[in-house]
Amino acid sequence: MDGQKTRLSKFAAFLVCLLLCGCNAQSTTIAPTATFTPSPANTPTPQPTNSPTPEPTNSPTLQPTHTPTAQPTNTPTPTATPDPYAGLTIADLAERSYGGGEIEMVETMGSNESFTRYLITYPSEGLTLYGFMDVPTGDGPFPVAIVMHGYIAPDQYTTLAYTTRYADALARAGYLVFHPNYRNWPLSDSGPELFRVSHAVDALNLIAIVRAQAGQPGPLEQADASFIGMMGHSMGGGITLRTITVGADLQAAVLYGAMSGDEKQNFEKIREWSGGARGQEELDTSTEDLARISPIFYLDRIDTPVSIHHGENDGTVPLQWSLDLCNDLQTLGKTVECFTYPGQPHTLQGDSDQLFIQRMIDFFGRQRLTADR
Repeated sequence: MDGQKTRLSKFAAFLVCLLLCGCNAQSTTIAPTATFTPSPANTPTPQPTNSPTPEPTNSPTLQPTHTPTAQPTNTPTPTATPDPYAGLTIADLAERSYGGGEIEMVETMGSNESFTRYLITYPSEGLTLYGFMDVPTGDGPFPVAIVMHGYIAPDQYTTLAYTTRYADALARAGYLVFHPNYRNWPLSDSGPELFRVSHAVDALNLIAIVRAQAGQPGPLEQADASFIGMMGHSMGGGITLRTITVGADLQAAVLYGAMSGDEKQNFEKIREWSGGARGQEELDTSTEDLARISPIFYLDRIDTPVSIHHGENDGTVPLQWSLDLCNDLQTLGKTVECFTYPGQPHTLQGDSDQLFIQRMIDFFGRQRLTADR
């Protein structure tokens, strides 16, 4: 009996143990499901398929805000290199306009039975330029002539330069004559003069002012602008050549011991004369740009009749330059006459000088007759 009780007690204990173990197993399988299964309220709303995916703000490869090529709007547009010779070329000079302002008398410098000389001013490119004007005695109207002097060191120049005798001879022959002082020569203002182009600009401005003011009340009331002739010696001859190459506002041009139309030739000589002090800037110019600036390459533009004069013993400006120019103009069929003076230097002397003056006056006279027809 006691053994049976003992077996019943053990069986009961075993059942209790099974019940307890079953409860613990159910607890461990349910708890993870209750903890990790998301509820409907926390489920994210599906994104539209065309919505851009946000990019991480800390990603340097996706946000290249510091890469220069990613910001083309801030890159400066390359600009063309400015032409350093703009305004100096024959083409540029031919396209621009000239004139403006008036010739003004400053004072009377003297008079004789043939003419009265006045100190004058006229404007050019914002500068005030000086010179003198010879007005023949009489009522006029008088044809106009312009005399362009050669190179004289500015600190030695005076308004009544060596070319005054040519101006006075023309005045005695009945021409109203201008003898300008170039910019940078006293008493005129200073200004740029690279390749001496500005001197031709100043001459063209003077011609345009004379045409506009001639016959009007004032200093040019006695001027007849239907004929304007120009004579230039040496540097003044080079200025005259450029002037007639640019425009046809002159009815006659006299080149006397004139500089070349080839600027390379000119400034090689100028550098030689000055011992290297002048001319190097011009010689540093490229061959292509020199060709755009030099009148010698544009002689076909010349319509003005030309008279060329040169001393055969000129030790300053080579005689060959005038001979070559004469030949070139003849080849192009231009109206040109050419004279050389045996044994004469750069500035003609004595009888040769008087012969030149007479030839100049005769040449102007013939061209006046042609212009009047």
